[in-house]
Amino acid sequence: MSSNERRFSIIMTAYDQAYELRENLPVFLTQQYEPGYEVIVIDESSTDETSDVLKLFKKDYSNLYTTFLPKSEGHKLSKKQAFNIGVKAAKNDWIIFTNINNKPVAEDILQAISNTMDASADLTLGYLNRKGIKLQAFANYHEAEDHIVRIERLLQKVRIRKRRNFRWGRYNFIIVRKDVAINILKYYELRPSFVERQMIRWRIFWKNFASHYERITYLPKES
Repeated sequence: MSSNERRFSIIMTAYDQAYELRENLPVFLTQQYEPGYEVIVIDESSTDETSDVLKLFKKDYSNLYTTFLPKSEGHKLSKKQAFNIGVKAAKNDWIIFTNINNKPVAEDILQAISNTMDASADLTLGYLNRKGIKLQAFANYHEAEDHIVRIERLLQKVRIRKRRNFRWGRYNFIIVRKDVAINILKYYELRPSFVERQMIRWRIFWKNFASHYERITYLPKES
């Protein structure tokens, strides 16, 4: 499949992020990308105005799909559950897992990613920086296991409830083939011990040291 035919489904979750959605979601929804794409937002039982904000956006943007993950009494919600719903709803062959705070750095960034990424790779990690984006490709999704397992979870008070705040490692988004997307979700459920986490960090260090990165650079426009 050429970059002119590649379609993406951008999947993100939201929990009490009405403000972030108002500020950043339009940038996701207005990418200049001719092959077409969709944005899927899973509301994780938010207690603020998140659902109302999403309803308003759906009226104006046909490429936005939203769904709701209800919280069962006595059971914790998980990112695996939320992303699993998103993958099943996705219509396209390529998935981008991201979050609302990692808004695109330019209106044509999706096109730039499609032109630059290694289409033969199962999975690509994206890193945001001040100059643009770095892409790190993995031929097989198993090779990225350490990077994905390296997830920091902090216990954080949100309003009157306590909730585990999910934070990724140093990468900012994941591009993965839809046919293997479900397979990487199992990594989100792993709980490595302290010793295992130190080993993961060292393995990532050496992998990153030897990795080749594709770079997409955006410099400020001259006035």
